[in-house]
Amino acid sequence: MKTGDTHKPQPIRLLLVDDEYDFRQAMAKRLAKRGLDCDQAANGNECLSILEKQSKDVVVLDVKMPGLSGIEVLRNITDTYPNTEVILLTGHATTSEGIEGIKSGAFDYLMKPVELEHLYNKILQAYDKIQRSATEEKEAEYRKQ
Repeated sequence: MKTGDTHKPQPIRLLLVDDEYDFRQAMAKRLAKRGLDCDQAANGNECLSILEKQSKDVVVLDVKMPGLSGIEVLRNITDTYPNTEVILLTGHATTSEGIEGIKSGAFDYLMKPVELEHLYNKILQAYDKIQRSATEEKEAEYRKQ
């Protein structure tokens, strides 16, 4: 019997940012049960502080929070961490907010209450986009040689 490769893929590194404690805790716990490496932040400043210390693959970011808005945090993330995808969440959506979020670089814009399965699938899609981009960059670099 062949032993094969025992290397397990790294879990998706997720940062869940929401000022609603109960929502954040429940979602983080449920997403962690699905195998995601899930950290939490209660506001935009805490989110940016965590990102300075640890890279994340995907950030799920509430739009309406005290202090920095989700859109402001999104712009900072897209400018500073181009290999991190952001999914915006809101319970108070307007069409203009959604359009502004997408124009500012959000991967997607979801309404609360969001079903776990829907959010989980969006996180997987965002991660797939990151992986495709990394592969394309490696292939482009290889062609230059």
